[in-house]
Amino acid sequence: MEAVARPRTLSPPAETTISADEFLELSNSPEYADCNSELVEGRVIEMTRPKLLHGYVATELGLALAMHVKAQGLGMVITSEIGFVLTRRPSGRDTVRGIDISFLSTERTPDPLPDGWIEGAPDLAVEVMSPSNTVSDINLKIRQLLDAGAGAVWIVDPATGSVQVHSAQGIRVFLEDDTLTGGDILPGFEIKVADIFPW
Repeated sequence: MEAVARPRTLSPPAETTISADEFLELSNSPEYADCNSELVEGRVIEMTRPKLLHGYVATELGLALAMHVKAQGLGMVITSEIGFVLTRRPSGRDTVRGIDISFLSTERTPDPLPDGWIEGAPDLAVEVMSPSNTVSDINLKIRQLLDAGAGAVWIVDPATGSVQVHSAQGIRVFLEDDTLTGGDILPGFEIKVADIFPW
């Protein structure tokens, strides 16, 4: 998802922080329905719409993951940037992040599915890089996801044709000639990195 600072009348003043529940109420308001946004430590960050390359890459990898997960009965894959509540703090400086592709194992899939944010991080979070992403925000998002319990975070970069896999064990980089695997999180999943990209 692409982050950009854009003023909007429904956003709280810069010095104000809001909670995850207040953010959900804001997001459900009719005037805010067409806005992509995240809540980062209590502050609303508005996002631009993904571009074609971003969407293509997310779709190709999302489909491959979803087919494997469904065939193996491992859980569910979500590709619509669902909000995950990564932190709730007494001060109200909560964090709700949208994720390009997320995998929830059967054990961690809410039942019934909530009509709202999902508490905690997914087992696997996949972010597709866009030109507007900054290194500092991506690094912060990776840390927030891992701290909230994600088993791994994949950073897919169309500009370099690579995938970075972040986990508690460190970082691994997979290049176009490499095969990306699901490890312990998605047993049996394999895809050539080159097959994720449209060239």
